[in-house]
Parts: sequence; C-alpha cells; structure tokens
Amino acid sequence: MLRFLFVRVGPEFVRLGSFFCGSYQKKLPVVNPEFQVPQCLSFLVLYEPYEAKRNNSSYQDAVVSCPSLKHASEGGRWLCIVGGWDGSRRLASVAALDTERGVWEEWKAAPGNCPPAGLSSHTCTRLSDRELRVAGREGGVRTQRRYGSIYALKLDPGARTYCYKEEGCRTVSRSGHCAALLQTPGPHPGHQLLLFGGCSSAEPEVAGQWSHGKIQEQPPVAPHLTEQLARIVSSGKGTQRGPRGLRHHSCSVVGPFAVLFGGESLTRARDTICNDLYIYDTRKPPSLWFHFPSADRGLKRVGHRTCLWNDQLYLLGGFGEDGRTASPQVCSLDLLI
Repeated sequence: MLRFLFVRVGPEFVRLGSFFCGSYQKKLPVVNPEFQVPQCLSFLVLYEPYEAKRNNSSYQDAVVSCPSLKHASEGGRWLCIVGGWDGSRRLASVAALDTERGVWEEWKAAPGNCPPAGLSSHTCTRLSDRELRVAGREGGVRTQRRYGSIYALKLDPGARTYCYKEEGCRTVSRSGHCAALLQTPGPHPGHQLLLFGGCSSAEPEVAGQWSHGKIQEQPPVAPHLTEQLARIVSSGKGTQRGPRGLRHHSCSVVGPFAVLFGGESLTRARDTICNDLYIYDTRKPPSLWFHFPSADRGLKRVGHRTCLWNDQLYLLGGFGEDGRTASPQVCSLDLLI
C-alpha cells in the first residue's frame, strides 16, 4: 500500500487561506493570500525552493502590491489575474503583472466583450499566450444555477485588452472545482479540458476538446515524478468512479496524470476536510482513478494549492482540519513506494 508524506521545506511565512499559486521560471508566485472572508489581501510573494532549502531563509524575498483579486493564470511575460473577490464584490475584470517592468496594469475590455457575472471559485486555464478558458463560478452548489457557462477569454498584450466570449457548450453548475488540460490517448493525441469536483457529481466533465496540434501548451516536464506515479498505479486497482462531492481541493497535471489532494467533502456531515490523494490516469481508455487515503490528520487541507516545479510537487497553504486555521507551511510530496 502506498504511503505518502508532504514534507515541510523551508520556514513558515504568511498564513495562507484561499489564494493562487503557479510556477514561473525559478520561483513560485503566491498571489493574494486571504486570511478570512471578507478580508482580502493584495500582494504577491515569490518563493524560491532551492534558496529556502539551502539557507532556510524566509520566502518573502519579493513582495509586490497587486490588485485585490483572487484568481490568476501565469505564463510568459505576463502574470494575469482573472476575476475574483475584492472583499466586497465579485469581479470579471483582468489585471496583469508585467514581469519585465515589475508593475501591475488594469487591462481594458475590448469592443464586443461579453463578460460573465462576477467570478470567484472559478477556474482559468491557459490554452495559449493569448487565450484562456474560464469555467464555473461561486454560488451555493445545492441551489445555484442549473448549468455552468464556459467562456473563451482572448488577451491582447499589445493593446492591454481582453474579450470574453461565451462558448456554446455548458457544464453542470460548479464552484470550488479544479480544471486539468490533459492529452487524449492514441497515436495522434489531442487535448481535453476536464473539470473535477465543485458539485455533488463524481464524474469529471469535459469543458473543451481540441484535435492534434491545436493546443501547443505543455505542462512542466517531470520525468521522475511521472515514473513514480506510473509505478504506483501499476500496482493498484483503479476504478472509473472518482471522488464525489469534493470542492476547494488542489489539482496538478503531471504528465498523463492529474493529481488531486485534499479539499472539502459535500457528502459528509462531520469531519469534512480531507487529506486523501487521488491520481487520475489518462494513459489509455477508460481513464481510471486511484485513491490513497492518509492517516495523518495534520495533512487535512482545504483552499490550498499544489504546484509542480522542477520535478517536485509542492503543497502551499490552505486551511487545516478545522477549516478555519490557515497554514503557513510549504511542503513537497514524498511518495514512499
């Protein structure tokens, strides 16, 4: 049976609740840590894993003031924040950090822009340098809309503008879900965008499909971790049924695998915060789920993030077992095979 640990790396810094984290060159940008709703912070911290391990020094090596928004998508020169909660209302606007100049800019809506209602607890997935896919938004998952809309978000960095367009397809109403852009199996693999959780269903849902060569975006290369995950699932028994009623969990794409961790269960009346690891294997149809529970209650997390960088999966922040106490720790995944 697999045992896994999230091993603490480096010292503590701020206590992180709900926030965004992504890899950018040699750093992990942590955007807008949020202590308690409706209190929202608006700064960015750059964390260098190698420096933290070598010097055991603070990760607060760079703090940059940024807009009070909540969700982001990173890539290239620009770190874009799309929508979110500013402490008083939900937004659908776009702001971007120019990493060459070190300044934030509020981008303008382009002519023809058809924005969604205010966004929070949504997902924003990068398809290319100029296009993102936005899915889901917050609202009571038991009583909100009967369906969820999907939006293509086109960016024009030269003009500093953005434009939303609603897609023809719709999904189950979701919030607090996660999204994974994964290759489809076969000799000429395409891509599909899958949504996990954020509603009572256990089934992932397709929020977009592209044929071979249409999507050039590639996840970070992680040969060692990918090999470890392949070994783990080869010795286990998978199922086509995934976790039911999970939200505010984390998801990272590692090669052909989606790795989900933690979250809040909508199916439990008590002890709702989870510390389970799920691996979704897409190498051949049908895709299979592999579930690995943990006995360590100290690993229970909700509203946290995992980020793949340099062949390691990092766990950052989130709320702990009580769902109220934010964690200041940064940990890396250690698989004990």
